[in-house]
Amino acid sequence: MRKQELDYILDRICETYPELSDIIFTVGKPFQVIQWGELKPVHFKNVPIESLTPFHTEKIALALINNQKRLIENLIKDGYCDTSYSTQKARFRVNIFSQRGAYSAVLRKLPTKIPSVEELSLPPIVKEIANERMGLVLITGATGSGKSTTLAAILDIINETRACHIITLEDPVEFIHQHKKSTFNQRELGIDFHNFADGLRAALRQAPHVILVGEIRDRETLEIAMQAAETGHLVLGTLHTTDAGQTIGRMIGMFPPQDENYIRLRVSDTLKWVVSQRLLPKIGGGRIVATEIMRKNLRIRDLIINGETAEKTFYDVIATSGAVGMHTFDQSILELYKKGIITEETAVAYASRRSYVIMEIDKMKSARGEKTTDIEGLKLDIDYGKKIRG
Repeated sequence: MRKQELDYILDRICETYPELSDIIFTVGKPFQVIQWGELKPVHFKNVPIESLTPFHTEKIALALINNQKRLIENLIKDGYCDTSYSTQKARFRVNIFSQRGAYSAVLRKLPTKIPSVEELSLPPIVKEIANERMGLVLITGATGSGKSTTLAAILDIINETRACHIITLEDPVEFIHQHKKSTFNQRELGIDFHNFADGLRAALRQAPHVILVGEIRDRETLEIAMQAAETGHLVLGTLHTTDAGQTIGRMIGMFPPQDENYIRLRVSDTLKWVVSQRLLPKIGGGRIVATEIMRKNLRIRDLIINGETAEKTFYDVIATSGAVGMHTFDQSILELYKKGIITEETAVAYASRRSYVIMEIDKMKSARGEKTTDIEGLKLDIDYGKKIRG
């Protein structure tokens, strides 16, 4: 398949589903998209492919790889490869992988414009991250929860307000940042550096003020990221963790048990923010982000050093620290429900502590005069005992 043919297919798919997040090519299925979290088939009259064959997906994979030797080697050796791909109308982050003797490809559509914090419906407190001059900031969540987009929005604020040197290490480069007040150098894994640890180590010799690490995958990368934060750099990165408590646990768990006390001290000194994200389906279609935000203060620092107990957890401290801008997922989800953006079923399904969310929803419903239970017609039988004795 020639690039022009693939570009035509991709552009037609994007025109048909302008709100899509992903395009999927897999054997035995037609072209497919994910729009608002829902998988949908795509059919074109002038592209008579009802079901993709191994020949089709291999041709698509080769067109996406575009004769890049590194990607072919990764695909053969590791069973997958990551790259980026552009047409005249869209940019994509691409993952090509083998399955059951054939190839599949998933293309994540990337926004051409860097969205703002307001456009992403993120809490305004997120803007304060851009004011940090040193330390470690982590954006966490599942794959596809918008971590890279949030980081791009934060970097864009820095770009507009501060004159500094920003180096990004990405896999692949997703958002193209224009030079504004800041100077950007965006490096791509496999093309500009071999692994995140090596790229981060080299970045320390490139006079950066801000370093973006696309993903902190291992102990070595985390060690260098903390070292960079300790030596006066602002380091932004991502982890695949669900909330702040799990993020702290993952960081400490990357190191040997005998080093735990030392690592806890280092994490308590370097970690400034943890912003965790989940994408929830909205009423009427589309998705909205729910967040958990933890920022370092004395209570959080003490908890990192000494660990959680049954009486004191990260969840509890975050839930009672709204005055300094913190909130839990459950508090964010309840606010979305209160505003009528999500349904009760969605709120309960995505909650961290479901019993708490159900209780708070019942309170809201009671305040509005709505029923909180379907059980009706119960009454106390005062004469029950008398009937038995009679």
